[in-house]
Amino acid sequence: MRKPLSRTIVWLNGAFGVGKTQTAFELHSRIPGSFVFDPEQIGFALRKVVPPSMHRDFQDYPVWREFTYQSLRYVAENFAGEIIVPMTVVNPLYYDQTVGMLRKEGFPVHHFTLLASRNTVLRRLRRRGDGSNSWGAAQLDRCIKSLSDERFSVHLNTQGKAIEAVAEEIANYVGLDLKPPTWHPILRPLKRIIVQVGHIRF
Repeated sequence: MRKPLSRTIVWLNGAFGVGKTQTAFELHSRIPGSFVFDPEQIGFALRKVVPPSMHRDFQDYPVWREFTYQSLRYVAENFAGEIIVPMTVVNPLYYDQTVGMLRKEGFPVHHFTLLASRNTVLRRLRRRGDGSNSWGAAQLDRCIKSLSDERFSVHLNTQGKAIEAVAEEIANYVGLDLKPPTWHPILRPLKRIIVQVGHIRF
């Protein structure tokens, strides 16, 4: 195995709607030369190349876990900046086959599970257009139960915290220097909307 070139991999876990993507792009905007690696894109690609009768949660495809691990490994071996991964993984086996495998092979993975109360996550889901009957809301209790396990630490409470503060807490834990926020406080809600729109799945 080649020695990892990337300085660190920051994996942001947590329930759907808790704020992983917004936090990832906040970090990305304030860490020069960083890269956001989105494993969902691998899942969406797989859904396009398998028969409809095989469609399921893409994490249940063994090939998704293998591609995610191998792709991250490849990027980390060839990219010198920080890699930020916003991805919900609640199944312990799937966690071991992605985060665990990277760590086992010596890659510098810092894993964080973002937490908030059930009502707060539901409110955040509604804010992005997902109602209480959405797929993400239906997974909430499963995510809360599974991700509370110590296996999924570091646990980071985001309750009542701005995205900027959550990003700064992660950076302090990892030992990363962040640039000042790139958007004026008045314009930061617009930035959230831009990130959200850029991740609408059709």
